[in-house]
Amino acid sequence: MIIETLKNRFESNMLRHAGFRWAEVESRLLANSEALAALEWMDETGGEPDVTGRNGEKFVFADCSAESPSGRRSLCYDDAALKARKKNPPAGCADDQAQKHGIALMTEEQYRHLQTLGEFDLKTSSWILTPESIRSLGGALFCERRYGTVFVFHNGADSYYSMRGWRGTIEV
Repeated sequence: MIIETLKNRFESNMLRHAGFRWAEVESRLLANSEALAALEWMDETGGEPDVTGRNGEKFVFADCSAESPSGRRSLCYDDAALKARKKNPPAGCADDQAQKHGIALMTEEQYRHLQTLGEFDLKTSSWILTPESIRSLGGALFCERRYGTVFVFHNGADSYYSMRGWRGTIEV
């Protein structure tokens, strides 16, 4: 069951959420079946979700897999990019996949915070939420960690690579 998986991960990674109590997290989860379903899907697709902070009274869960979740790679950024890609389109897009499952794409700030909790995306990269000013010009942002540094890059939103996925968050 996903609750047991989340509890084990929570207890094994206390540095990600020092001072938080599992009992409080668990009670929030048990009261929110939609969040549990989203977290279960995040886990099934390789995201290894865990608590990474708070936003007000809500706990923030984020994908904490070492690399971009394996079940969410080879996707372009959003539906507009998918529809615009006439030749060799990918199977789907990050933004639609996230919305379908009640998950938000990580922001740059959230991605940088995640990197303070460990080293992630040393071999992969992850799409992040892209400002409309960039997206309206056809671009999208992704991040990765190389050479001890977190990099934010751009690419055409219709691009997709086998080693680029997306990381998400959910608040409970």
